[in-house]
Amino acid sequence: MKYKWNRRARGVAGAEEYDPKAAHAKYQDRRKRSKYSGMLLNRNNDLLKYVVAKLKIGWSPDSIAGRMKQEKFPFYASGRSIYAYLYSPYGQRHCKYLRSHRYTKRKQKGKKQKRTLIPNKTSIHDRPEEIDCKSEYGHYEGDTIVSGKKTGSKTAIVTIYERKAMYIDARKISSLSPKQYNPAVAGIFGKLTESKTWTLDNGIENVDYESLEKQLNIKTYFCDPYSSWQKPGVENANKLIRRFIPKGSDISNYSYQFIGKNIRQLNNTPRKALEWKTPNEVMSEQNLFKKKSK
Repeated sequence: MKYKWNRRARGVAGAEEYDPKAAHAKYQDRRKRSKYSGMLLNRNNDLLKYVVAKLKIGWSPDSIAGRMKQEKFPFYASGRSIYAYLYSPYGQRHCKYLRSHRYTKRKQKGKKQKRTLIPNKTSIHDRPEEIDCKSEYGHYEGDTIVSGKKTGSKTAIVTIYERKAMYIDARKISSLSPKQYNPAVAGIFGKLTESKTWTLDNGIENVDYESLEKQLNIKTYFCDPYSSWQKPGVENANKLIRRFIPKGSDISNYSYQFIGKNIRQLNNTPRKALEWKTPNEVMSEQNLFKKKSK
């Protein structure tokens, strides 16, 4: 028996025949092709044998999937698909080989988002207009560059940027803790004659900003959360630094000398916005560097 879906009833011209047998066959085919509940493993005997063999010697589903991809086997299942198979009625008997010996999917608990609470901070919206229009020197932006997550390294780089002179300075630190961060910042500003303000984000490294304010006699302003575009100068500076320290790198592999050499090169590059002067030349002309004691 055939039924008709009348498209006119739905406001679409024309009529279309509906065959329930064909529709059911299409559904079965799609279900067969899907990875739902481990169907992928269930219909590929070679894949299933490989997965079970590796489970028996203690490999995790993610390790199994990774090796299949690396070896470019003719069959493949992601770690998620393998878990789906194991937690389905088809694969329960193999769950005993999991390190966790878990027979059901772990319930995901709602993770509370960690927020860095910075006390008594002054918003960027309260920053004087002369800073926005770059009418005077001595106003900076600060940020950090971190090592890639996969490296497991906590080593980072502190970046400071003078808004008008386009001057960049950077220091490598072993972690973002204030104990490492604050001395590095103090070292950078210790070379400069005039540091009126700096603008930061809400990262954990800036929790103890008040100590730096007192030490350096500098006013601090904070961007809105998740609004890095409010300090575009230092964000662009970080992009320049990423040319010689690619994203995802372990920063601990780069020496202080290597970083310093490349920062000097950036500051000795003529800029169109500076009428083809270099940031170092502008900083020197404005007497923004402290004279080295003999």
